[in-house]
Amino acid sequence: MARCSVFRKRKAPRTASWRSKKELGASLVEYAFILILFLTLIFGINGFGHALFVYHHLDHATREAARYASVRGSTCDTDNTTGGSCKASNSASGIAGPTTQADVTAYIASITPPSIDSSQFTVTVCGVKSGTVCAASTAPACLAGDPLFKAINYPGCTTSVQVQYTYNFIFPLVSFPINMSSTSEMTIVH
Repeated sequence: MARCSVFRKRKAPRTASWRSKKELGASLVEYAFILILFLTLIFGINGFGHALFVYHHLDHATREAARYASVRGSTCDTDNTTGGSCKASNSASGIAGPTTQADVTAYIASITPPSIDSSQFTVTVCGVKSGTVCAASTAPACLAGDPLFKAINYPGCTTSVQVQYTYNFIFPLVSFPINMSSTSEMTIVH
């Protein structure tokens, strides 16, 4: 008996280039996931870095504004040791004499960099001309009803500056506010 052999045609082995073409779609999907995670990380670092910069500026501006108010007290225009610090040319708002809340607010706006919107600041000042007495001021000359001085920004009194700002953290597809606040107190020198 003769055997008939039927030869089956073998399939050619798949080459590596065929596999890479098939896996190209999978690599594209993996790349998209990694790119989303990478961009989220980059935008997050950028956003939190700017928020930290804004908070650092608020702290710095508050301390500088308290110093500004403390050297421009009720006697700064008569005190010879200040070298004329109460001149209109040395004032942030162009007024001469002791500082006011508007002057402190203008000073803060003048030292604020362009990347921060200073019009969104809420500035509260006590212990300045035509303002309120700070709670920390206990000297009799600091009281508003003192008949001798009738000034709340007298040397030895306390001045306090508080700056509040709502920072809008902008993240792709998500935006949420961060409330920032800084307070500084100093004793009025002049």
